[in-house]
Amino acid sequence: MKILCKGRYRIGIATTDAEIRAAQRLRWLCFCSTQMGAAQMDDALDIDDYDQSCLHVLIHEIASGQLVACFRMMMLSGGAEIGRSYSARYYDLSRLNGFTGRMLEIGRFCIHPEWHDPDILRLAWGALASHVDEERVEMLFGCSSFMGTDTVGYEDAFAMLRERHLAPKRWLPRVKAPQVFRFARALRLRKPDPKRAMAELPPLLRTYLMMGGWVSDHAVVDRHLNTLHVFTGLEIRTIPPGRARLLRLAGG
Repeated sequence: MKILCKGRYRIGIATTDAEIRAAQRLRWLCFCSTQMGAAQMDDALDIDDYDQSCLHVLIHEIASGQLVACFRMMMLSGGAEIGRSYSARYYDLSRLNGFTGRMLEIGRFCIHPEWHDPDILRLAWGALASHVDEERVEMLFGCSSFMGTDTVGYEDAFAMLRERHLAPKRWLPRVKAPQVFRFARALRLRKPDPKRAMAELPPLLRTYLMMGGWVSDHAVVDRHLNTLHVFTGLEIRTIPPGRARLLRLAGG
């Protein structure tokens, strides 16, 4: 991924330990600080064993140098390597073993809680589109997170996922994590309100779905990161041409 400057922001790959620590600090602030009641812990970081196997993507505001968003990427040569992924820790992904194209796992995507500019997410997806083209990636995947571990308030979103966006059976993840919310089963009789459902969806997941992405039939309850997350996949060949053009323009 090349360094890209667009509008107020610059996006690129972390090249130093200090830049990776800055990403880990932002991740801690987004995922961990509220539940731990310790937002002022200046040295707190979100670190795991996967960081050393990933490229870390950083988005800065150019004028201030402020890190406003980050995510990490792990490249797999195909489904035979799916067991290496972070997602495989929480989902049985054995049905994806037969996927033959290159795969890119996107993880720990977060935007600074004080920043609400939609251009940040657009730039991230534009840069991802360029990277996918350069590396000939055929599937994007990862865990899309709802904040908090309580399902109350997300019923319409999960009901809409069940009704419209479940993974094809040939790729559908099986349950592996000890605590899950089987929303496809629990909400099978609920008719979602589309407006409420869209408002409840995390922005990253909303974008995946707009491009034709799909999800698991259950959500994992992750108390470490204080999230509910669903496995999310997107086959590049299925992205509508109009959407693909807009993504490439955002990253151009």
